[in-house]
Amino acid sequence: MGRKPTYEELELRVKALEKEVADTKRMGEPLQEVRDINQLLNFAPYGLYLIDLSGKILLCNRKGANRIGKTVETAMGTFLLEHFPSEVSENRKLKGMESARLEQPITFEDRIDDRWYRNTISPILAENGRPVRFAIYGVDITEQKTALEALKKSEERLKIAGKASYDMIYEWVIADDTLEWFGDVDEMLGYKPNEVPKTIEGWVRLIHPEDVTKLGDAIKHHRTSTKPIDYEYRVKRKDGLWTYWTDRGLPILGDNGRPAKWIGACKDITIQKQAEMENQKLQTQFQKAQKMEAIGTLAGGIAHDFNNLLTAIQGRASIMRMNKDASHPDFEYLKGIESCVGSAADLTRQLLGFARGGKFEVKPTDLNKLIKNENRMFSRTKKEIAIHEKFEENLWTVEIDRGQIQQVLLNLYVNAGHAMPGGGNLYLKTENVNLDKSYVKPFAIEHGRYVKISVTDTGIGMDKTIQTKIFDPFFTTKEMGRGTGLGLSSAYGIIKNHGGFLNVYSEKSHGSTFNIYLPASKKEVIEEKKSSWETSRGFETVLFVDDEKIITEVAEDLLKLLGYKVLIAGGGKEAVRIYEEKKTLIDMVILDMIMPVMSGGDTFDRMKNLNPQVKVLLSSGYSINGQATEILDRGCKGFIQKPFKTKELSKKLREILDEK
Repeated sequence: MGRKPTYEELELRVKALEKEVADTKRMGEPLQEVRDINQLLNFAPYGLYLIDLSGKILLCNRKGANRIGKTVETAMGTFLLEHFPSEVSENRKLKGMESARLEQPITFEDRIDDRWYRNTISPILAENGRPVRFAIYGVDITEQKTALEALKKSEERLKIAGKASYDMIYEWVIADDTLEWFGDVDEMLGYKPNEVPKTIEGWVRLIHPEDVTKLGDAIKHHRTSTKPIDYEYRVKRKDGLWTYWTDRGLPILGDNGRPAKWIGACKDITIQKQAEMENQKLQTQFQKAQKMEAIGTLAGGIAHDFNNLLTAIQGRASIMRMNKDASHPDFEYLKGIESCVGSAADLTRQLLGFARGGKFEVKPTDLNKLIKNENRMFSRTKKEIAIHEKFEENLWTVEIDRGQIQQVLLNLYVNAGHAMPGGGNLYLKTENVNLDKSYVKPFAIEHGRYVKISVTDTGIGMDKTIQTKIFDPFFTTKEMGRGTGLGLSSAYGIIKNHGGFLNVYSEKSHGSTFNIYLPASKKEVIEEKKSSWETSRGFETVLFVDDEKIITEVAEDLLKLLGYKVLIAGGGKEAVRIYEEKKTLIDMVILDMIMPVMSGGDTFDRMKNLNPQVKVLLSSGYSINGQATEILDRGCKGFIQKPFKTKELSKKLREILDEK
């Protein structure tokens, strides 16, 4: 068989036939010739009719006859409109089939018995330009119509699915770079309907500048590549906020094997991304906390051993100096030794401030008053720096070691002074704040009431890299010999040991702000009493307990010089034995907290069982930590930090012994 004629070719043949019929002007001749022509049209893939102005069928082909349920012979001479439902007939009347006024071909669609047809009516015109016949041909388009309806329903479902889901489904047509969105992308980004550009170029304008190059290269690549799209980038909302999106897609290939379209889905992952960044922040802070904890433990151990050595040096220097006045040739040397011991003690105090649990004497305190006093002292030494105060009235009480918080403030002031070598402004602010769980979570502390201290300078500021290191011990930006790098790490440790936290905000050339948060207390403020620093002597019997021989040797001599009778124990077990034998003679015990075999806490408990009224001064190279605080809470009378000076020791002894 030969090739079947196409729809367009048959249409051209019909038009030629119409013209031939019109030109011959032999309309009255026998219809046999017309029937012969009809036989030629039986090969057409659509129904064909030739009717007169009254609607009578002059000829039709086989498909046309089948369409109205007739044979070619029985269809001839009948009226075409009689074979169709009334609504279809009326439709054709409206299209001008029974009107002599139709002068141009028209095309329309109708439906008969669940079948769809596309019909074309062409008038055959006489010399005066008026129609004398109509040629009608109709194509069955049911399959195409069904396919289009299915496609339309599919698109509708796709749009509904896009709106119902959190994914923004899209279709990117390569040829014209258009974007069709199946979902409320406008609403999601805060725009009005149809305000989001529907082209690739327009969409790229919404992408973050740092992501544009990567995305632009990806778009260029995927015009020819068939590999799946899988990208993450930031998209700007109408309100200016940046949202994080993922973009995944697959190609639909054209006849040339290259992408004609891309079907994909974009998803707003801003919440997940923020959660990831917050989790990363928490992980970083947790790792830093672990590192600080480990270094703090090491620092505490070093400080403890070093303080024991300093105690022996300080004690011997004090003993030698007690019997010499300023005229003695060794007096200044001994004074210099004590000064060096003091400097070394300050260094270990910095270490202990950073170390875990480094608190001394904790008292309910009015921070406004403490800060004002510290400001006055600092302003005397740094007159080129103007201090501005803004304190909240009725500031909540905090329970702190006043000396350590003064040390924190001094460290921050000194840091600010280095940041403003030519002078500047220092702003101090206090306020009551309530912190929720989400805010305090990264710092692993309890939520609730806190007192906030803000220290802001107008100095050179810091970049992000330095900010991540400033609380690390021994990190300093100063040149060799200008700083130990313990100031800010010590401040960080002290605030942490008080159950609070310290953070910093800074920008290069825009100054720095350190924020201190300390837990609020409901206790009443305890005012500090001024005491005499004269060396006090005694006559009572003191049991001195320490596992370090260098400590017991110097302590025995020092206490005797102060007038006391002295008993020495080299450990907890020995101390308990001596106390059990001579408790009626012993007026007081100086007890080391950290000892092998039997700790200071266990030793104290044993002594208290022997005598509930026992008077004990706790001593340690560590600062007061959780263990020491518990011992004090169980009835221990006081605490003294190594290395202690003679006057300090004599004062503590008299305070406890004279207590009624």
